[in-house]
Amino acid sequence: MDAPGRRKYLSGVPQTAASAPPAPQLPLALRTTLGLLARAVVPHAFDDPARGARLVQRLETELGTLHPRKQRDLRNGLALIGSWVGALLAWHAPKPLRLHSPEAQARILHRWLHSRLPLLRAVANALRRIVLFAEYTTAEAQREVRYLGPYHARGPMVPWEGALPGTPSDAEPVARAPMPSGAHLPPAVTAALSPLRGPIAVDPDRLTADAIVIGSGAGGAVAAARLAEAGYEVLIVEAGPLLHGAALDEREFEMFTRLYAERGQRATDDAALSMLQGTSVGGGTTVNWMIMLRTPDWVLDEWAAYHGTEGMRPADLAPVFTRIEAELHARTVPDDAHSPNNRIILDGARTLGWSAFAGRINAKGCVRTGFCGYGCRYGAKQGGLQTYLPRAVAAGARILPHATALRIEVVERGGSFPRKRVTLRHAPPGEAPRELVAEAPIVVVAGGAVETPALLQRSRLGGGGTGRFLRVHPTSAVFGRYDREIQGASGIPLTAVCDEFLRGDGGYGSWIECPPLHPGLAAASVQGFGAAHRDLMLGFPNLGSLIVLVRDGAERGHSDGEVRARPDGSTSIRYRLNPRDARQLEAGMVAAARLHFAAGAREVVSAHATPVVLRSPDRLDLLRGRPLGPNQVTLSTAHVNGTCRLGADRTTAGTDPQGEVYGAPGVFVADGSLLPTALGVNPQETIMALATIVSERIASRRRPG
Repeated sequence: MDAPGRRKYLSGVPQTAASAPPAPQLPLALRTTLGLLARAVVPHAFDDPARGARLVQRLETELGTLHPRKQRDLRNGLALIGSWVGALLAWHAPKPLRLHSPEAQARILHRWLHSRLPLLRAVANALRRIVLFAEYTTAEAQREVRYLGPYHARGPMVPWEGALPGTPSDAEPVARAPMPSGAHLPPAVTAALSPLRGPIAVDPDRLTADAIVIGSGAGGAVAAARLAEAGYEVLIVEAGPLLHGAALDEREFEMFTRLYAERGQRATDDAALSMLQGTSVGGGTTVNWMIMLRTPDWVLDEWAAYHGTEGMRPADLAPVFTRIEAELHARTVPDDAHSPNNRIILDGARTLGWSAFAGRINAKGCVRTGFCGYGCRYGAKQGGLQTYLPRAVAAGARILPHATALRIEVVERGGSFPRKRVTLRHAPPGEAPRELVAEAPIVVVAGGAVETPALLQRSRLGGGGTGRFLRVHPTSAVFGRYDREIQGASGIPLTAVCDEFLRGDGGYGSWIECPPLHPGLAAASVQGFGAAHRDLMLGFPNLGSLIVLVRDGAERGHSDGEVRARPDGSTSIRYRLNPRDARQLEAGMVAAARLHFAAGAREVVSAHATPVVLRSPDRLDLLRGRPLGPNQVTLSTAHVNGTCRLGADRTTAGTDPQGEVYGAPGVFVADGSLLPTALGVNPQETIMALATIVSERIASRRRPG
């Protein structure tokens, strides 16, 4: 291994990384404002005029890829911030932004970010994040922060990457035998995926099946496999692409924009909550961090007591969980496989006497690259792409990528499973979009907790809870600066959990995990801009990160968020922290800071709009009482659930206790939107369990043919 001082960062990464389609050029005035804002946020990038020009071009291109409504909103925001009115709102002389000095421009941006007007904060923060992500996913910026770059181009460079020494064991999820540096898919996995590789023949006029499964993530992949293996002819419809093996090139910008919904820009309407949802074949299971956690028993008991769930008590689900864990090779991460970021949790909790544990991950032969969030190039992640979808295809299922479901129509009446028609927009790359029609008596909707309710609303289906009761496990980061190397982008991303405070406030508390820390997402998560932000990023190799996740929904029966389909084809997403959940978030941030200090951090930095910087655990009280409103603290989520929850009351649920959509016989939901409440754990295993129950209930009611 090279000594740290002699490492070659970003080996093999090309200088240009833009993969977005060409976009219409902004009007000159808006382009000028965009450039001025970019210079205020990342002034170092403009020390070289050519580099600054490339950044502005990348930003312009990215803005052009957004939905027209979002483009309009951001263009309006740019027009306002660049005008004399924008300067006046920031308590500056009423003249256009371009006529102010660079120092004044930075002050104007700062005041927008801290404005009492939520709209101004939303515009400024959305633009700030886009600039930071665009800059820190360039090759120049990533070299400057000493990011190691794509693993496949360099091999292991720190001890917590690559195969472990020792004897291979099926009881572990990690590899203990070296793999060739150029390998991407082991032969056995390649063979398992081969049914998904060829072109998919479709009838442009009509597609028919026994069951149409819309979405191929944790719910859709499982439902498709269960139904296909029960003898159903299954058509799987997926809006995203089919990517695996060498196509997963581990470059942050390319993979983020290709594998995540809305090119990774999905957020609530006010830009206060970023939402990371997978959108490729395999869905969230292709990009998640592999942690496998069962639904807590007390949550399942709450479902039965308050939502009338049937057959989902702890004793009912235990054998389902056991089966899923066996199918996905869920194994506990051995002690010598944890990265320094995860050791912060384990070692800090041990020092403090708190509860923490090593998690189980769905992996086989993991080589600890750290790129789980951008798809597993090595076939080690046992998600839908490696397990359930190949099983479904082997049993006769067909997969149609690049196909978005527009609406569902019931074209027959009477009976348990009347015939339905699903209208699709099929848009493969390089081809003109075309409309297809698929028909089946059974439709399983598994598009996720944004797409599923939007589709049902466009189709005028579902109970009164459709689109309501959005639960997201609101998440915020707490960063630690260490005197030792962390390299948070390397190693298995998530292998440890601190659950000391999970049961707080009547079962609605918080827990602590750690994320993979790649430069683009790290930069967008860190608050601030300019010199202070740059200083933190230049310490990237020694930066540790913990995330606090809240089990939201403590105000039982209150809908803190909602999803609504708009007439223009876009989707409105709204979410607010209720006061009880906000208190848990604050308490979790204090706890994360304590963990950092217990693990040896010399400085802790919060994600508040004005970051709290702590140099001693004696000052933890400074984290209390800070504003937690929209865009006053960085909030994100990868757990989007609850918008078509099952329940016995059709006025507050989307489906009945069987998972069948109210008023639509033969239409079922099998994804995270089905969850009656937030879980308090990562939802992958729970979604797979509910999809198993729903699909097996379908199979028990109707035999194919």
